[in-house]
Amino acid sequence: MGGAGVLWGTGFAFGKWALEELSVGHMILYRFAFAALALLPVAWQRPGPTRIRIDRRDVPIFLIAALLGVPLQFLVQFEGLQRTTVSHASLMVGILPALLGAGAALLGEHVSPTRWAALGASVVGAALIALGGASEGSAGGATVLGDGLVILSLLVAVAWMLLSQRLMTGTRRYPPILTSAYVIIAGTIMLAIWVVAREGPPPLALSAGTWISVAAQGLLATALTTLLWNYGLARVPASQAGVFVNLEPVVGAVLGLLLFGDRLGPIAIVGGVLVLAAAVVVTRTTSGQPASAVDALDDDVTS
Repeated sequence: MGGAGVLWGTGFAFGKWALEELSVGHMILYRFAFAALALLPVAWQRPGPTRIRIDRRDVPIFLIAALLGVPLQFLVQFEGLQRTTVSHASLMVGILPALLGAGAALLGEHVSPTRWAALGASVVGAALIALGGASEGSAGGATVLGDGLVILSLLVAVAWMLLSQRLMTGTRRYPPILTSAYVIIAGTIMLAIWVVAREGPPPLALSAGTWISVAAQGLLATALTTLLWNYGLARVPASQAGVFVNLEPVVGAVLGLLLFGDRLGPIAIVGGVLVLAAAVVVTRTTSGQPASAVDALDDDVTS
């Protein structure tokens, strides 16, 4: 699971490099095209008694999860990345565990005062990161709009995770890896229709560096992380699993500082510390719950 967290953290850096030659839509399309191709063997099942069939009633849930998890989440997220820095975007991702805690509360899960305090701290931290960046429109720096779009993409991600969790729990019990493959492949088809209709086919005359960036995003930061994460979820308690999620913002922020010359002012650094500390508190207070980023909602969703 540590490997999944580290590889997730490289996504913003590879994306920033790819955006030097590609539009947001074309870059994301290439990323998920590589991921979908890698997951096709997982999704393909031979006919037979062990074949898992999708109930017709669950098809809309699969499709909505695909829409949220691929085109909506990533188009908004990388539009934000174009307007902010890799370090800012990566640290914003540290809000995700706290947002999941809020989602759990909305679905009826008891959330302790400690976790509510952590949620509040993460919101304050995100605001400090945004306010600690460059002013709106400054060249190459962070902007409030860019940081805001990244946060909006995280809200979309929470909705996607909750829907995916419904498919993997209760009476449905679709295998997590199979669910992930179906959602990514369906979402990639939706993304392709949208991007090609708006921007036309993606260019093929790209530099080797850009091809490596989009391939790494798709194969390493999307497909491989999905497989590693689901493999680990069956073997690691939730209190430990959530901590590995926090490797993503840490690795992403470090890469932004080292590779792109990002700068974090004192206010942004304080905000980043608040976000990461809140994420650790939230994940450590989910001990005893089912072991996935959203399995804390399992009992409430399926009861």
